[in-house]
Amino acid sequence: MGQTLTEKILAQHAGRERVAPGDNIWVDVDILMTHDVCGPPTIDIFKREFGENAKVWDQNKLVILPDHYIFTEDPHARRNIELLRAFAAQHDLQHYYDVGTSRYKGVCHVALAEEGFNRPGNVLFGTDSHTCTSGAFGLFSTGVGNTDAALIMGTGKIWVKVPETMRFVFEGELPPYLMAKDLILAVIGEIGTDGGTYRTLEFDGGAVYDLSMQERMTLTNMAIEAGGKNGIIAPDQVTFDFVRARTDAPFQAVYGDADARFHSEYVFDVSQMVPVVAKPHSPDNKAPVTEVVGTRLDKCYIGSCTGGKLEDFEAAARILKGLEVKVATYVVPASTEVQRRMKEVTIDGQTLWDIFESAGCMMGHASCGACLGGPIDTFGRAVGTEVVISTTNRNYPGRMGSKMSAVYLASPLTVAASALNGVITDPREVLV
Repeated sequence: MGQTLTEKILAQHAGRERVAPGDNIWVDVDILMTHDVCGPPTIDIFKREFGENAKVWDQNKLVILPDHYIFTEDPHARRNIELLRAFAAQHDLQHYYDVGTSRYKGVCHVALAEEGFNRPGNVLFGTDSHTCTSGAFGLFSTGVGNTDAALIMGTGKIWVKVPETMRFVFEGELPPYLMAKDLILAVIGEIGTDGGTYRTLEFDGGAVYDLSMQERMTLTNMAIEAGGKNGIIAPDQVTFDFVRARTDAPFQAVYGDADARFHSEYVFDVSQMVPVVAKPHSPDNKAPVTEVVGTRLDKCYIGSCTGGKLEDFEAAARILKGLEVKVATYVVPASTEVQRRMKEVTIDGQTLWDIFESAGCMMGHASCGACLGGPIDTFGRAVGTEVVISTTNRNYPGRMGSKMSAVYLASPLTVAASALNGVITDPREVLV
């Protein structure tokens, strides 16, 4: 019996011919990523266990990207940055991207892709549950806790249980009113927030390979919302072109065997799918947008590692161009690169940034913004009993701020269409 893509990558990094679901193995780690929320406690554990003067296992393989609570006056958040800065200086870390400098990048998951750290066939761990985003590039990528990260920081290795693999095949031609966000919300709605617990979610099919890398990242990003250990898409030429444009570091693509055994398989015909939302207060509370059309909104939010990439803003701008929003609408680029490109990319001669500003949107700094709630001065944070529609990835009570708020998750197309009317709107009503 053959092995899945995830099994083969883990086997290679464990120095084995093969592994099977349930096996416990030591694997060599290619990249460890951390940020301002989990970086300081990870460093504390590393120093406690390995010694105050211990060196990290490999300066070139540790990436630190502050992004969560950075544009705030909160003293605790500022203290975290000071701790990261001191650690990076102590260890002469080449891949520390300090906020407030020209090196600052923005949301870690998008920055990992932009800076060429996502390389097919590799193993990447991060102290963030959405580290599974990187699996769009054909690598094993998952989130770990601070203690596990500290072990990697000191040894470059970690103990892993090999997950089973669930396969999701998307066939057909994607209609212009759908985006990857609709596809992954359909998956989560189908299997539930625990349906993929400690399993790989592998995405396949012609409709997946018709997607850009940015859209593929949306699929793998939300694997964790189904409880998944990792999300993954086998690499193709689109993958290689994206990676090679950003790094000349060596990598070896890996592919699953034709006779690999999967835990289960789900097949979707995208031509028959409709725009969907996740209603409060869970990502699996799926409904066709038609079910909630007309729901009054207080706020719209376009951003995060899920919905703050350049193509997310291009989609939203196509709807908003030449019009004005009727409800407070926050636009938060995922990275400084995205922010820069928003001021260069045009639609009919007008830049994306100008389209949003002209529509009356409020523009934020590249960061996680309000996706994780954050301190009270966080840009776009939900307050009181607000009803919000957002391109983010979670809508649990308090996720975007106030525990009394109600958050709907949707694609950038649906959020932009809703911003125009001040109520949840089917994007098919406004797309031309």
